[in-house]
Amino acid sequence: MTNVFASRLSLLSQPEALLQLKNCLQGIERESLRVTNQGQLALTEHPKALGSALTHGSITTDYAEPLLEFITQAHADPAQTLAELEDIHRFTHSVLGDELLWSPSMPCLLPREEDIPIARYGSSNVGQFKYLYRMGLSVRYGRTMQCIAGIHYNFSIPESIWSVLQQGSKNTQPLMDYQSDCYIALIRNFRRYSWLLMYLFGASPAVDKSFLRDNPHQLDTYDEHTLYLPYATSLRMSDLGYQSNAQAGITPCYNNLQNYTDSLLEAVSTPYPAYETIGTCKDGQWLQINTNILQIENEYYSSIRPKRITEGDERPVEALIKRGIQYVEVRCIDINPFLPLGIDLSQSQFLNSFLLFCALQDSPVFSGNACPETRQNFLTVVNQGRAPDLQLKRDGQTVSMHSWATELFDGIQVCAELLDSAHGGQEHQQALAQQRAKLADVDLTPSAQVLNAMRKNSCSFTQLALALSRQHADSLRDPAPELVQHYQALAAQSIEQQRRIEAADSISFDEYMAAYYTQLN
Repeated sequence: MTNVFASRLSLLSQPEALLQLKNCLQGIERESLRVTNQGQLALTEHPKALGSALTHGSITTDYAEPLLEFITQAHADPAQTLAELEDIHRFTHSVLGDELLWSPSMPCLLPREEDIPIARYGSSNVGQFKYLYRMGLSVRYGRTMQCIAGIHYNFSIPESIWSVLQQGSKNTQPLMDYQSDCYIALIRNFRRYSWLLMYLFGASPAVDKSFLRDNPHQLDTYDEHTLYLPYATSLRMSDLGYQSNAQAGITPCYNNLQNYTDSLLEAVSTPYPAYETIGTCKDGQWLQINTNILQIENEYYSSIRPKRITEGDERPVEALIKRGIQYVEVRCIDINPFLPLGIDLSQSQFLNSFLLFCALQDSPVFSGNACPETRQNFLTVVNQGRAPDLQLKRDGQTVSMHSWATELFDGIQVCAELLDSAHGGQEHQQALAQQRAKLADVDLTPSAQVLNAMRKNSCSFTQLALALSRQHADSLRDPAPELVQHYQALAAQSIEQQRRIEAADSISFDEYMAAYYTQLN
């Protein structure tokens, strides 16, 4: 235990600080494909009963029209976050008819690339802009990759806690700057240690063959419909998933907030030759927002992002520059196909302990080969995480994944005890014990459970996913009447809000885009 870590733990162990520690917030965004009862991608429009994908705060779409995204509010009690997520699931299942929510992260059997429908958001300029951004993703990366689903886990530590830590360290910065520096330090540690999350929660060791589209790959054949890697934990987070030659040049190593925001601002203003060849328009039709490395900041693929709630038409990077970091968004969590919500309370409690550990542990700035090393460790575990005697690199030296994980668990244990002192009970320590057990028994990991279930049932990846999707639909299909009324009201309000936005437009989309470019300059 470093001196910094021990000092921070001591400060937060005081009764007043423990009271504030209960106010850490967590929110969840869960994506899921709508599929037919036979496990094929649903080509139907976003169900009107779910409201407007443009304006609904809890139920929207991501890239594709059938790729639903459920968004909870941020709650201090993770059980409340999961309860809200369950409510959204129950209401959605109640209006899907014969359609299902696909249980894993990797997609179902997909149609031809050009037949995957891009999400639509209505006729307003802002709705057309959201569609154009997704069209840009299509021409840059293809539609197949955009059908991968995941869980985004949002986590914040209360400002009062940052104030306690700042006073304890005798730091004299403005609190906003100190808080941002601490969140950036959390992100550095997350990047150092997130390979552990891939081992514990990776749940995508196999894919349907249709996902590869006859592209070259290094996967093994499981059966005539399934490809896999025998020791993989998360093919979703491997080079099969979100990859981009253009983005390879974006290298924010998170040594300070300005380093991060400068990297993104440069990427959204630097042309990329391959995208210039495509152009922004063809035959009078818009193809992408611009021809730069990134169309907008959100296009940057990262396992974790610093975040600040935006105001009005503010861009995400502007919000960070003006008001600093408010929370982090963890983006590397696979959907657990065996869980109806894709995540459960125990996992949430462990993630809170892990993220608090990343925040409190000493976090040296990255230098030398530290950034490439963290990336390689991550990829090693997503591709080979369950391999016996797996070796990683730490400060240039080879280290056993098992021994390093054991060290991390010991540090996370102290943070779990701290959270239990704040909340009462031992739930965080029990959640950690469940995860520590996976280190002793690899068959407890979700990735191993997927392959073991396929072998036990003599089925393909898609057959297993479809069976689990049907099972979860049956368990979540009967919402309480008051719950239905609540979400019906939200749906109606969102549709009316979209109507008002469309009615308020006074310029064409071409004029809207011209104004957008002027604003950037």
